[in-house]
Amino acid sequence: MFAFRGVWLYNTNNGIIWEGLVYLLNVTHKEIMPGVRLTAVHTNKFKSSCFGVTLLTSLDRETASENALLGWVLRRGTEAHPDLQSISAALDDLYGGAIDTLVTKKGETQCVGFTASFLDDAYALNGEAILEPAAGLLGELLLHPYTENGVFSAQYVDSERANLIDRIRAQRNDKRQYSMYRLGQEMCRGEAFGVDKLGEEERVRAITPTSLWQRYQTLLSQARVELYYCGSAELQRVEEALRNAFAALPVNGQRQQPLCQVAVHPPKDAPRMVEECLDVTQGKLAMGLRTGGITARDKEFPALVLLNAVFGGTSMSKLFMNVREKLSLCYFASSGLERLKGLMLVSSGVEFEKFEQARDEILAQLEACRRGEISADELEGARRIVVNALRTTLDSQGRMVDYWLGQAVAGLEEGPEEMAKKIEQVTVEQLARTAQKLELDTIYFLKGKEDVQ
Repeated sequence: MFAFRGVWLYNTNNGIIWEGLVYLLNVTHKEIMPGVRLTAVHTNKFKSSCFGVTLLTSLDRETASENALLGWVLRRGTEAHPDLQSISAALDDLYGGAIDTLVTKKGETQCVGFTASFLDDAYALNGEAILEPAAGLLGELLLHPYTENGVFSAQYVDSERANLIDRIRAQRNDKRQYSMYRLGQEMCRGEAFGVDKLGEEERVRAITPTSLWQRYQTLLSQARVELYYCGSAELQRVEEALRNAFAALPVNGQRQQPLCQVAVHPPKDAPRMVEECLDVTQGKLAMGLRTGGITARDKEFPALVLLNAVFGGTSMSKLFMNVREKLSLCYFASSGLERLKGLMLVSSGVEFEKFEQARDEILAQLEACRRGEISADELEGARRIVVNALRTTLDSQGRMVDYWLGQAVAGLEEGPEEMAKKIEQVTVEQLARTAQKLELDTIYFLKGKEDVQ
């Protein structure tokens, strides 16, 4: 058994040490119905229990908008609780539980569903069971929606359609986020990854109660379903509660796990340069690199994770310390991984006239990584940040939900501690070899209209 003060660690008995106190943490993955898998985290760490139900479907421009809208419409009402007021009353009866709509993408998989948080049974005042009614309410939202004339309520569809359009426009208003979306769109033209998780405004406008209902029926019958639970209840009880809650799911043993297309190298005409002019006062320089096919499923992935931290993933990285702090070429400069797609994406904010200098210096820092010019302080500082981030995932139910959803999409069952141990073993030589596989694919520069010559 290993004990580190202030750090979660698995031991050989699947226990965890936290400042001298042992918290149990067992993770079980089990298919409880055809095409329906449960990830159950049994722990006595938290006072709340966390649930999730997610439909996994291939990201596609034709269906992404309807998929994105679906969760918010379902959240508006059920057969037994036909409006938000009655749903809120049901949540209040369960000690003020919360259910939120989930719409995200992992690689080229669109994930839609709900996450929920309820008081753990161990802390109920009168010892009443909360698990079963909480799971039942979650199942009710997904499987027994409020309908009118055999389809979704026109009022609910109209209202949530307008809200979704607002969300899409809000993404455009955040120019840093917009530049990264545009980079992915340009970099992955013809690939599903270029589709936004919320779909497109024009397609959202075309959705009707009938078309959304038809898409809903298709998803229920064909999409892979991931269920999640984190709390103190025993596995058998959790499994039984969720089986009952989702018993109305159509039986289909052919539910397929969506696949992600991974390009090993950029196209022959790379790197491509894309410029766009908008009414902005600060330029946004985004750069996309292919990882040579390295994804979360590969043995080289721990080295890629640590390389990203050294290059641009932390406040001690080469991009932050050199491009931003030392040379003052960027207002911000960072890098991140799309771990299922095999991409490293660089994001930076620059003065319009400093575009070329910033671009060249970012690439120079990458070349330094390729040559293995990584100091001991850079390596160990990045390592500690990555390892601590992985281990503190176990402190947050929300972060665990996201982590295990990503693992489910990737088809992996490795926990944060197992990845942390691998990160501990990565060497500078491995980082250099991994950096040598990175190839620049696309450069996207968002500049102001007044900068047009």
